[in-house]
Amino acid sequence: MHKMRAAKLAIDTRFRPFEAAKAIRQLFRNPGDTHQVFIVLRALRGRSGLRSFRRFAASVTGAAVLRERRSLLAALQNRAALGQLPPGTVGHTYKEFMDGQNLSAEGRMQASQDWGQEVLPPDAMLYRERMLAAHDLTHVLTGYGRDPLGEYCLLAFMYAHTRNLGMMTIVAMRWPRLPSAAQRAVVEAWRNGRKAQWLLGQDFEALLPRSLKAVRHELRIPDPDC
Repeated sequence: MHKMRAAKLAIDTRFRPFEAAKAIRQLFRNPGDTHQVFIVLRALRGRSGLRSFRRFAASVTGAAVLRERRSLLAALQNRAALGQLPPGTVGHTYKEFMDGQNLSAEGRMQASQDWGQEVLPPDAMLYRERMLAAHDLTHVLTGYGRDPLGEYCLLAFMYAHTRNLGMMTIVAMRWPRLPSAAQRAVVEAWRNGRKAQWLLGQDFEALLPRSLKAVRHELRIPDPDC
């Protein structure tokens, strides 16, 4: 309980719409500037991050992760171990995804460096780092690519899991410019996200050696339309 109270005091839950609007403009000028995405998510998160952390800490997986001080980033950085997993597994597919996109889990953390300025209790910090490290893994689990439409679909899907208004704000700002087929795909992604199991509470480390197809079925994630 003490840690929960500390997290509540430390996490800034104020909405910053003007800061978000500025970052969105920058993002649309340069869609590859993922740093702006994290600015938007932080500016419009409200109490969503606090609620997610509490739910995570109260879950069986979350309690184990916090107790063991488990680092998802360390597991995702171990490319050699991931490469030794059989093709079709979550971990092997993740490695192929990252290699094909010339990405690294460390790069994702660097793109979110502004969040590192917050002083949080150790448990809340571990949870936030875990969620940041998991971003590209959610691409793999959901099947959405890193092209603009894939990113919009992932934001719509994950909104049901995070309730961060920044996700839907980014989609809404781009919505009028999306072709009708793309709009249908984003709506379907949002519906799929509502039906899926809560991704933020998954034991990601345990999923890495498992069949991606089987994991998607278990988590109720259908094949994507994006």
